[in-house]
Amino acid sequence: MPYTVYSKKNCSYCNNIKKVLTGLGESYIELTLDRNFTKEDFIRKFGYGASFPRIMEGDQLIGGANETIVHLRQKGLL
Repeated sequence: MPYTVYSKKNCSYCNNIKKVLTGLGESYIELTLDRNFTKEDFIRKFGYGASFPRIMEGDQLIGGANETIVHLRQKGLL
């Protein structure tokens, strides 16, 4: 199931998790702040205070970059 990465420009965590997913051959869709969604959309979806990136697998929220690394390890991909 493809991942969705909610990212923003100049975000090192966003760039790093995209590199990890690409390196593992995992497909993902990148949605970028101010191009694909607004700050208000992001807050409505993930709550006030949510940080970038936010990663989803299908309809399930995994979390940020660190939670995604844990998730990938649990799946045996890392």
